[in-house]
Amino acid sequence: MNLFHILLVLFILVPIFEIYLFITVGGFIGALSTVFLVIFTAILGAYLLRSQGLATIQKAQATMEQGQIPAMALFEGILLLIGGALLLTPGFFTDTIGFMCLIPKVRQLLLHWLRQRIQVAHPASKHEYSKRPEIINGEYRRED
Repeated sequence: MNLFHILLVLFILVPIFEIYLFITVGGFIGALSTVFLVIFTAILGAYLLRSQGLATIQKAQATMEQGQIPAMALFEGILLLIGGALLLTPGFFTDTIGFMCLIPKVRQLLLHWLRQRIQVAHPASKHEYSKRPEIINGEYRRED
């Protein structure tokens, strides 16, 4: 099964599951309360996304000041972006996944899991290069 089929199934099953959750939660707490809860989670998610996003930017800046590449901060930023998009999407299932992306410990666990599965290609070259530019001798003739 390729990525297209997985996304197709997700785009069909997730909205159906969200509708089921809306109906179920609406039956327990009422339709108006359900609407307010969805709006509240979107507002809370936007606030948390802003605060967590600023903390991630500060962490990336501190990493760059140490002369390192902020790869983990970039991955955290991607997870925050995904979490924010899921929180702004109406639904309880997407809100749950979105809030999980905003929890720092959950992000660290997910990044640790990803780090174990991704192999990074290191440009480990054993050749020493001279600091002088390489000069290639040749002749040319201008034809106008």
